[in-house]
Order: sequence, then C-alpha cells, then structure tokens
Amino acid sequence: MVGYITDLTIVAILVIGITALIGVITNGIGERLFGGKRKTEFVDQSARFQTGWKSVGGKKK
Repeated sequence: MVGYITDLTIVAILVIGITALIGVITNGIGERLFGGKRKTEFVDQSARFQTGWKSVGGKKK
C-alpha cells in the first residue's frame, strides 16, 4: 500500500510538473511567433506605472 501511494504521488507530481512546463514553453513560443510589435506591452506599462517608486527590501547599492 505504501508503494502504491508513493507511485501515485510521483506520477501526480510528474504530470503536474510536465503540464506546467509545457504551458510555459508554449506561451513563450506563442509570444515570439505571434507577439508582433506588442510583445512587451504589459511589461512596459508596468515599468511606466512604477517610475518614481521607492525601492523596498534588498541591499543598498
């Protein structure tokens, strides 16, 4: 019984991990192929929104 639960857990982790990895890879390929000129639209908007904010945490440079 312990072996069955161990095998089930390993298979579940692999299925979830592979599914997540395939999603990230597919998203990256899709952005590169079909992104056009607006690939970084959300990153750029976020950077513009955050201009002037104080840095929080981390080490001082």
